[in-house]
Amino acid sequence: MKRSHQFVLIALVAFAAGVAGYLASRDRHAPPPGMERVSSAAVDRLLNLRLLDESGVEQGMAQWRGKVIVANFWATWCPPCRKEIPDFSAVSQALAAHPVQFVGISVDAAAKVRAFDEEFNVPYPLLIAGPELLELAAGLGNSARALPFTVIIDREGKVRHIKLGTLHRDELERKIRALLPS
Repeated sequence: MKRSHQFVLIALVAFAAGVAGYLASRDRHAPPPGMERVSSAAVDRLLNLRLLDESGVEQGMAQWRGKVIVANFWATWCPPCRKEIPDFSAVSQALAAHPVQFVGISVDAAAKVRAFDEEFNVPYPLLIAGPELLELAAGLGNSARALPFTVIIDREGKVRHIKLGTLHRDELERKIRALLPS
């Protein structure tokens, strides 16, 4: 191959690599699917929410501002919720040294949540809400008002990921670590 052809080929490969890098970077910073349905008013309502925990102590979501917040909407009667909570517990413990706060927001009775916690020993706060919480979830992108539903909020208070359905350990941990300082 002639030297001029080699130069052109190298230039084309370098250009293609640059375009691929740009596209990958753009996609990494693009909002996740479904984010266009997230209402800023709903995010504010979530971060200003005050609910009782399973012990009857009022907890405000605002106390965790400045951390990555993983808000998981769930219920004790929801089989997929019961399946994913051990993964959430494991990731919560794995990231305990980082500015991350997991919060389980249950649409259930306090006694049922206490029994669930005794069985599964969940290492993060479990808050109790009524069915009206599903309206808030709808504003956060859960138009089906179904469970489980997870919202991940970055340290600046912006929703960075929403997921309706089961969120598995590796995906959950990867999404959170992407929001932590390196």
